[in-house]
Amino acid sequence: MPFINLADIPERDMIPGFRARFVHTERMTCSYWNVDAGAALPEHAHPHEQVTNLIRGRFEMTVEGETRVIEPGSVVVIPSGAKHRGKALEASTILDVFSPVREDYR
Repeated sequence: MPFINLADIPERDMIPGFRARFVHTERMTCSYWNVDAGAALPEHAHPHEQVTNLIRGRFEMTVEGETRVIEPGSVVVIPSGAKHRGKALEASTILDVFSPVREDYR
């Protein structure tokens, strides 16, 4: 199915303050996040490559010990295995793309 309306995908609560809709292809997962102001993502790592795109809001991200505040239009490339964490400074909308597929998000 090449055309998808995100509103047709149920939003899932993943961790406190983080809700997402997921689109999976054969080789990648796209995660469309709505994040509450003040919600924090604990430090973690995974084998997937990740590209984070901030669509709305302000979000503080730390990747391998380097911290930056990102704003709409910012893109963060997170290599496989890199430790990272984040915190929403404002209510935020984020698109994360993972490769390979995040089976844990199916």
